[in-house]
Amino acid sequence: MKKKPNMNFWGLWNLSFGFFGVQIAYALQSANISRIFATLGADPHSLSFFWILPPLMGIIVQPIVGKYSDRTWCRWGRRIPYLFIGAAVAVAVMCLLPNSGSLHLDSKTAVWAGMSAVMLFGLLMLMLLDTSINMAMQPFKMLVGDMVNEDQKKKAYSIQSFLCNAGSVVGFIFPFLFTWIGISNTAAEGVVPDSVIYSFYIGAAILILCVVYTTIKVKEWNPQEYNEYNGLEETADTTEPAPNMLRLLAKAPSAFWSVGLVQFFCWAAFLFMWTYTNGTVAANAFDTPILNGELDVKSEAYQVAGNWVGILYAVQAIGAVLWAMVIPYIKNTKMGYALSLLLGAAGFISMTYVTDQYMLFVSFALIGCAWAATLAYPFTLLTNALEGKGHMGTYLGLFNGTICLPQIVAAVLGGVILQALPLADNGASNQPMMMFIAGVFLVTGAAAVFAIKEK
Repeated sequence: MKKKPNMNFWGLWNLSFGFFGVQIAYALQSANISRIFATLGADPHSLSFFWILPPLMGIIVQPIVGKYSDRTWCRWGRRIPYLFIGAAVAVAVMCLLPNSGSLHLDSKTAVWAGMSAVMLFGLLMLMLLDTSINMAMQPFKMLVGDMVNEDQKKKAYSIQSFLCNAGSVVGFIFPFLFTWIGISNTAAEGVVPDSVIYSFYIGAAILILCVVYTTIKVKEWNPQEYNEYNGLEETADTTEPAPNMLRLLAKAPSAFWSVGLVQFFCWAAFLFMWTYTNGTVAANAFDTPILNGELDVKSEAYQVAGNWVGILYAVQAIGAVLWAMVIPYIKNTKMGYALSLLLGAAGFISMTYVTDQYMLFVSFALIGCAWAATLAYPFTLLTNALEGKGHMGTYLGLFNGTICLPQIVAAVLGGVILQALPLADNGASNQPMMMFIAGVFLVTGAAAVFAIKEK
């Protein structure tokens, strides 16, 4: 097998730069979906169900993208056509999703019927948004797996993690920034504020510009070069029948399953964070008033808390950026992975009890360490284990199931767990305790790291 050449810093940078724009879109989705659907009238106990669609679409879309991009060879490349199409669809949907509330204003029937139309349209847009983001996101991981040698992979995925989190910072602070410059942060009942709507518009513009940059700067190998660098037969992945995914799973290296176990606990924890952080921060740090036994989502305090959640997520992303710079210097991979998850667990558990909005910066900086590790370590471990096996894209698409399945499980069980918890001191559902449970998940994930066999 011909050794893959070393790439300079800017070569590694260009491979992942489009991820910056994709992550802005993902950050806007992560930070604002619960806020949007709560504003549209969703009950807190059913809020987690709205988070089933994103991972469900991911588990369907990403293996398909991986499988067919393994066999795609055209003038524009192998992976790039998929990321460009995904980004283009995401841009269109980002302009539609935050306007879901306008359906309610146009409804001439009962409020219940109007809200049903809003929810259905919002769910459809959320499904399309996550499908397109998944389609645009996965090829970046595949490009690194295809073109970067084993010695540089940890550095390449760390750069990808840096760009990912830098994009997150931008996406997370947009609503706060637009409110600060005078754009309205409140709106009529059932309507999303302009500060959120404009955030999605600007995010869409940045996304397409970043993806265009990557398509111009990155030249993928042709089939002959790819096969030479990956030790494959000349016909591999091109003229042979499409691989059977179940057969590939049966042949997957042990790292696929052991890293997947760690992934299960990590992504369940982050799903709880995305679902319940808004309610946790609103209840603990902003004294949001209670209406009919739940937080008053129409109150100014709740919307201000929603903006502050964006700032906290930005702190998390900054923490992840800084920790991503540390990761390459931790020689013991498993020790670095486990340490990162334990730091994140401390951040989640502290959220349950912290009532000062600025002290939450510490909690989210610690969570950022776990986030950086979750973005970098699994794909480094897996792609190293897959060297020379072929079907890299298909395996990475299948591996996405270890990201999506735990989110689906957590989304299904989230409302059940919340219902079983005793009420919080303010008499509303105990969303802060969900952060404690997320912390326990990360502790369990850290313990599971030591079951991973690196080779």
